[in-house]
This record gives sequence, C-alpha cells and structure tokens, in this order.
Amino acid sequence: MTDEQAVRTLIEKWVTAVHAGDLDTVLADHAEDLVMFDVPPPYDGVRGLDAYRDTWPGFFEWQRAGASFELESLEVTAGSDVAFAFALLHCRNVGDDPRRLLRLTIGLRKVDGRWTVTHEHHSFPLEVESAAPAIEALFDQWGADTATRNLDALMEPIAEDVVSYEIDGNYTGKAAVREVCAAGLASDPGTITLKIPDPTVESDGDLAVAWSVDHVTASGDETTSRATRVFRRTGGDWKLIHQHLSYPAS
Repeated sequence: MTDEQAVRTLIEKWVTAVHAGDLDTVLADHAEDLVMFDVPPPYDGVRGLDAYRDTWPGFFEWQRAGASFELESLEVTAGSDVAFAFALLHCRNVGDDPRRLLRLTIGLRKVDGRWTVTHEHHSFPLEVESAAPAIEALFDQWGADTATRNLDALMEPIAEDVVSYEIDGNYTGKAAVREVCAAGLASDPGTITLKIPDPTVESDGDLAVAWSVDHVTASGDETTSRATRVFRRTGGDWKLIHQHLSYPAS
C-alpha cells in the first residue's frame, strides 16, 4: 500500500467511525497534541486529544436523530513523512439542504512508521441570505396597499430618516414622504395601481439596493418611471432609507 493509499484508508475509516458513533475508532490514529478547528467554538481551536474526545458525545447525540456523515470527495497528497488531505462531506440532518457540504482539511505526519492525524479543520461556508424575496414581497405589498389606499401600511417600511428624490422634488424624513403619498392617493378618485415587475435586488448584510421600472395607473392612464431604492435592515425588517424616481429627459 502506498502512503497515499494508507492516508486515504485512514480517513475513510475515520468517516465511517464518525457516522457509526464509534468513539474509539474516531480517536485512533490521532496525535496527543492534535489541534482541531471545528465548526463550533472555541475560536482558537480544540487542543489535545482529551479535548478532542470531549467534542464527540454531543455530535453523536445529534447524529442519532437521523443525521448523515458521508464522504462526497477526498483528495490526498502524501510525502514520505508529511501528508495532507481535503474533503467535502455530507453532514446534515433530514430536511437539510443536500448542497451544503462540510469542508474538511486534515494534516498528518508519520510517527514510528504510522500515519497520525495532527490537525483537523472543519467548516461550513457562510450562508449569505439574499434580500430579494423580502424586498420583492415588500413591493407586492406596496401594490396591494396602493390599490386599497392604505396610507399607514404604505408608510410601514419607510425609515424615519428616509431621503426621497421624487419626480417633483426632494423630500427628507418619513413625514414629508407621507404627505407626498397622501397627495398622490387623493389626486384621483378612481383606481390607482402600482406595479414593480421584475426588480433587480443586490444585498450584502443589512443593506440592499433595488432598481426597477415602476408602472403606475391612474384614471386608466399608465405611466412608467425609473426607480432606485436603498433599504436597511433594522430589527429584522427592511426599511427604505433612500429612493430616486425619474423620467428620462425628453
């Protein structure tokens, strides 16, 4: 058996043991001075074989609820005395996204002719939540509230410090924007509709930017305007902090 094959066999045996909850086999072939960077804390890693041992009972308990721990891919590079491997694994419970894979890097050294694990690094990629569904739902609600002339509901997602560049002027503060919206709703006794189809939304953390072509219908006439809107997430809710509406110059 080549060194690469030996390392691969060691890791495959370890994965099988983790899935089976076989603690003795999980600990086998690990150095006393092992350092592991795990998914949960501590930030500076789990240090030493005893501390490593203590991390597993809780994981095994979680796994007994039906979770899996299985290799998706494994790459091994081995020298004469040092080796490393990186792998992707399915580490998930029933109902979890199968595309979300655990990342694993393992460092090994040969001690007395035997490959020994000296370092493990486990992690999941950070999940960046897109603001698009929430912003699109907000736009749909704006459309519904416009049709029913529900001014209070229209103002709900507006930040107190909003700055709005409207078609007819610039307005600062929620109260000023409320006056503009109230005047618009009162300007036509007939049906007024607002549609914001296919907006583009880009987000990062608690900020989101959306741009779209808005369609407004009043007295049977439809107008379109260009719109750029900036939202800030506050207390879990997205609030409009800036909008810029315009028509192209004729």
